[in-house]
Amino acid sequence: MNRLDRAYSVFGLQLHANRSIPGLKFAETDLSEPAVEIYLGVSPPIAREDSAVAETLRYASSILTKQGEPVLRIWTIADGALLRLDYIDGMQFWLDREGKSVWAQWPDTLSIEDAASYLLGPVLGLLLRLRGVTCLHASAVAFGDRAVAFVGAEGAGKSTTAAAFARRGCSVLSDDVVALREAGGTFHVLPAYPYLSLWPDSVEMLYGSGKTLPSFSENFDKRMLSLAEEHLKFEQEPLPLGGIFLLGEKSADAAAPLVETLPSRESLLALVANSYATNLLDTEMRAREFELLGRLVASVPVWRLRPREGAPQIDRLCDVARHTWDNTRLAYAHASHRA
Repeated sequence: MNRLDRAYSVFGLQLHANRSIPGLKFAETDLSEPAVEIYLGVSPPIAREDSAVAETLRYASSILTKQGEPVLRIWTIADGALLRLDYIDGMQFWLDREGKSVWAQWPDTLSIEDAASYLLGPVLGLLLRLRGVTCLHASAVAFGDRAVAFVGAEGAGKSTTAAAFARRGCSVLSDDVVALREAGGTFHVLPAYPYLSLWPDSVEMLYGSGKTLPSFSENFDKRMLSLAEEHLKFEQEPLPLGGIFLLGEKSADAAAPLVETLPSRESLLALVANSYATNLLDTEMRAREFELLGRLVASVPVWRLRPREGAPQIDRLCDVARHTWDNTRLAYAHASHRA
């Protein structure tokens, strides 16, 4: 059960797992190469061998159950050697300090599909942060040879917007977590996995009431939009980040969706507020992230995109975003030609 004979490629990482991870396809990777080790249905040795190991509460979610309990608690174990994530439904994950190993256990009321829904979202998002990778709470698609990210809080419409662009022929790079890699002064978006996670009302908005998509598990309301099964495209290679749209508050203006270019300072503050898994960053990590995002907004345009209040207008929102992007690219091309 502990043999790591399944290999996957996600967020630029090689994942070597002891069990198949639902939602992912096996990758052609070298199992002898260093990778992130994923142990599903297994707790770490220290948790099995020493029940008296010291643990300290590091974080408690501000999102509470009806009984007032945090939906997530994160503990430091053995003087910080491990982090343990305790979800209110009984799902548990452990991550080592360097972000090289993950263990997961769950009660009989949950399944490996439930574990995968956590693993491929918040858990790998946190692991990337431990490895020094800055992540945005965003989804990303390809506009030609550039990645465009749609950033926003929970419920802002990131996945729905990505799905709408996928139906227009754009390749999807990532959903909910956008991992960034800086190289040679250029920021790249790392591809994640070939599906999108949508609420049922988003599925109806995009496809109509007759469309049904499978749920991730019987315990999870979101639906899985498999790109391959829907004949949509997934971008498997990192792409340079060409632009960022911040999905802002809805507008009552009849002209909405509205778009505006943000100045660098406002862009920086917005991206800091929408970076992923910041609750465990120490002072040094936050300083590095602030510097990186400062370089990002100096090199990549950032727009605020405000949807229309009331009836959804996802097609119109996509039109506005694409028109904004095309005009910006055209202006850059003209400026380069004149130079």
